[in-house]
Amino acid sequence: MANTQADDGESEFDHAIETAVVTGAAGSVGSWVTDRLADDGVEVVGLDLNLPEGTRSNAHFRSVDLTEQGPTWETIHEIDPDAVIHCAAISGPLDDPGTRVYENNVMSTYNTLVAAGRADAEVVWTSSQAVYGPLFAAEPWVPDDLPIDEGTELRPEDPYGTSNAAGEEIAAMVARRYGVSVTTLRPTSIYTPGEYRARPQREGFDLSSAELSGNFWSYVDVRDVARMAEAALAADLPGHEIFCCTADENHLGHPTAELIEATGHDLPADHGLSGDESAFSNAKAEELLGWEPAVSWRGVEEETSSHPEWL
Repeated sequence: MANTQADDGESEFDHAIETAVVTGAAGSVGSWVTDRLADDGVEVVGLDLNLPEGTRSNAHFRSVDLTEQGPTWETIHEIDPDAVIHCAAISGPLDDPGTRVYENNVMSTYNTLVAAGRADAEVVWTSSQAVYGPLFAAEPWVPDDLPIDEGTELRPEDPYGTSNAAGEEIAAMVARRYGVSVTTLRPTSIYTPGEYRARPQREGFDLSSAELSGNFWSYVDVRDVARMAEAALAADLPGHEIFCCTADENHLGHPTAELIEATGHDLPADHGLSGDESAFSNAKAEELLGWEPAVSWRGVEEETSSHPEWL
């Protein structure tokens, strides 16, 4: 179930991308996006503050601070890519000052996406489930509608979620101003191979003392995030489109509605949750991108490698 490449060795999602820029290419998401596109024959230029130690075919790397407009625009203009996949961000609002998180994420997204628009490149970028609000809320709460989808109200109250909400406005602006396809992905909590044994901890989980999770126990495998990025490039949808990116099920194996109620929170009267399905809907991605999650925690718990070999 962890094999996300097409069985015949060809690209799972047919696209015409020959050259792509991937930002955050040495990071947990960008490295897997780089790997997938390079495996499919795309010439990838990876941008990151820190260059990877190893090398891999169809990819080379440049050190660029994306918060600096000049170097970012110069680099993307010089490469003149068919597509830009923007994965770079500070994603730990509890580990960095809020000002640093917000300024870094908004400026890097603005500089990268505008440069991509000026280069007439397709854009895919990773926002976050944090835009909805519960993930880093001061007090736990449940949205008025479940499952959460692309139309659910955004109520972030932390610098990370707010920076992503601002980034989504930038994405819409770039699509309008430059007429390029811009796709925003909203992943739930992203797990990488090798993390399933340590995160989340299902052993010893006690429903009677459970506390509400800000992500409602939802997750997505990083390889499925990379697959959705490629599916978006293949779809080449006009304007700006947003997609929730989530596995079909929660990572605990318990009914999701039962989990929420066990924490003392009320469910929306007309909620649509069934069994252990994710509290986030991936129906739009299936309909418009032809994407469905290929990796489940049930099939990969014994994996040990956490990142591509060239890192």
